[in-house]
Amino acid sequence: MHRIGYFLTDGFQVMAIGTQTVFEIANVVAREQIYSVTNYSLAGGETKASLGVSVITQPADSAAMADTWMVSGIVNPIGRATAPEELRFVQEASARSRRTAGLCTGGFVLGEAGLLDGRRATTHWAFATAMQERWPEAEVEADRIFIVDGPIWTSAGLTAAMDLALGMVEKDQGPDFANSVARALVMHHRRSGGQSQHSEMLALAPKSDRIQLALEYARVNLSKPLRVDDLAKAAHLSPRQFGRIFLAETGESPAKAIERLRLEVARNMVERGRHSLETIARETGFRDRRHLREVFVRGFGVSPQSLRRDARSEGSSEAAE
Repeated sequence: MHRIGYFLTDGFQVMAIGTQTVFEIANVVAREQIYSVTNYSLAGGETKASLGVSVITQPADSAAMADTWMVSGIVNPIGRATAPEELRFVQEASARSRRTAGLCTGGFVLGEAGLLDGRRATTHWAFATAMQERWPEAEVEADRIFIVDGPIWTSAGLTAAMDLALGMVEKDQGPDFANSVARALVMHHRRSGGQSQHSEMLALAPKSDRIQLALEYARVNLSKPLRVDDLAKAAHLSPRQFGRIFLAETGESPAKAIERLRLEVARNMVERGRHSLETIARETGFRDRRHLREVFVRGFGVSPQSLRRDARSEGSSEAAE
């Protein structure tokens, strides 16, 4: 059984312990307890979250046994130093465990503990520059959902910590099991660590429900031609009204926005490496493999093949570690 220890400090973000649901549902899917989860703090007892609610914790001493440690973050880590005794515990716990994760700004605690030196890491995009400046020996990648570098795991914002926890389940139990857990959690899809923190759906940020309906229609029908007439029908607007409102709300033409959505999904599929480029082109609405490559190079500056090679190389090095 995998023992998951959550190390909480005063002011921790509540969403950090929300990731425990991933391990809870993994037990439900497995129909047995394959994960046990315990909350710890340095002294034990009540530990207050940033929201004001309290969690009862066990004392984090030498008897605190876990093969995985999840270190919580706080709302704003800038200018705040972790207590020396808390850092010592994180250092010692990491040394005797299989893996240690910094959830969102919990990566700052790992940095203070010296665990990020010489490693790749990420955090919430708003604090990535500060993390890099504070620990120049780390390689901070600001635009990643989560990163695994040997035994050290770090995540972006706290919803990305859910993806990190699912990544741990996949590492322990395999991709099929992890996908079953994701479905049980009603997560739209399991995001790999290499994905961007920035979603094109969020970046477009339409103000009206009608344009949102059109974009959602596009997202689930990317393999189709997706003409303006189709999108306008999904939005319950005339094509002329739709084009005018879409441009006003998103700042882009429907055609350009749909291309960005296609590229985002295609990139995720390329990085995961489970489908041929012909299949990816077909499922994301590109004419063929050559068309996919042309748009890919224009959008990302690299070919799909190069990105896939880089993703496989990164995955192989993580598996070796």
